[in-house]
Amino acid sequence: MAAKPIVVGTDGSAEALAAVGWAAREAVLRGVPLRIVAAGETLPRMTAHAAAGQYQTVSDVLLSQRDQALAAAAERAAKADPGLLIDTDPLSGAPADAVTEAGSGALMLVLGSRGRGAFAALLLGSVSRYAASHASCPVVVVRDEAPAPFGRVAVGVGDPDHCGGALAFAFEEADLRGAALTAVHAWRDPQGDISRAGPETAAIAPEIIEADAASQLDALLHDCRTSHPDVRLAQEVVHGHPARALVGLSARSDLVVIGRHAAQRSGPGAVRHAVLNHAHGPVAVVPS
Repeated sequence: MAAKPIVVGTDGSAEALAAVGWAAREAVLRGVPLRIVAAGETLPRMTAHAAAGQYQTVSDVLLSQRDQALAAAAERAAKADPGLLIDTDPLSGAPADAVTEAGSGALMLVLGSRGRGAFAALLLGSVSRYAASHASCPVVVVRDEAPAPFGRVAVGVGDPDHCGGALAFAFEEADLRGAALTAVHAWRDPQGDISRAGPETAAIAPEIIEADAASQLDALLHDCRTSHPDVRLAQEVVHGHPARALVGLSARSDLVVIGRHAAQRSGPGAVRHAVLNHAHGPVAVVPS
C-alpha cells in the first residue's frame, strides 16, 4: 500500500465490528486504504496445531477464531464503499503488543472499547487500553455511536506544550467532516489543590485564572485556525475536572480528541483513563 493506511483491530466481537465500520468510513473519508488486523496468541505450553487426524487444540480454535474475525471484518468494511482498498493481516504474538505495533506508520489505529471476553488473549478492551497508552500513532477507541451525526468534534486542551498533535488532528477531522469544532480547557482553583497551592497562588482570583486560560487557549488555536479557515470554532474555558467536561461533551460530539505525552499518568485518576471509560462516543488519543 502506497498511502498510509488506517489500521483497525478486530476479534470478532460486536464492539470490534463497530470499530471496523467506523474505521472503514474514516478511510473512505480520507481516501486511504484500510488494514484489518487480528491477533491469535498461542498460549504457553500449547501445541500450535494438531497432527492430521487428531482433535483440534485450543490454539487451533484461537487461530480459527482470528481468521473468522478477519473475514467478518472485511465483509463489514466492504459495505462502506465498493472501491475501498481492504487488506487483512493475521498477527501472532501477544495481542496488545502485536496490534499496537501494527499501528506503527499508520494514520491511526482504531479499536473497539471491549472485546470478546472468552479468553484473556482475545480481550480487545485490554488491547485498546494498552494501545492508547503506548502506540506511536493516534488511537481511536470506538464506543457507542449516535444514530445520526452531531456535526461536532471536540478537543481537550490541557498542557500547552503537549497539545499540538491533538489540536492538529481535531482540526483535520472537523474539516474532513464539515463539522464544527469545540476546543475546551478545564481548570481547577489552585487554592483547592493542596499540591499546587502556595503563597504565589493563594491571592489569585478565579476570574483572573479563567481570563488567563482563555487568552492562552486563543493563542494556541491561532495557527490551526489559519490552516483550517473553514472550520467553525467554539472555545470553552470551564471550571471543573477536565475528564468530566470531556465526557459531557462526548454526549453531543461525533469524536472527542485528547492528547497524550510521556509524562502523563496512566492510572485510574488520569484524564485519559477516565474519558476512555466513560465517554459516550469515539475517543481519539493523539501522542504529542
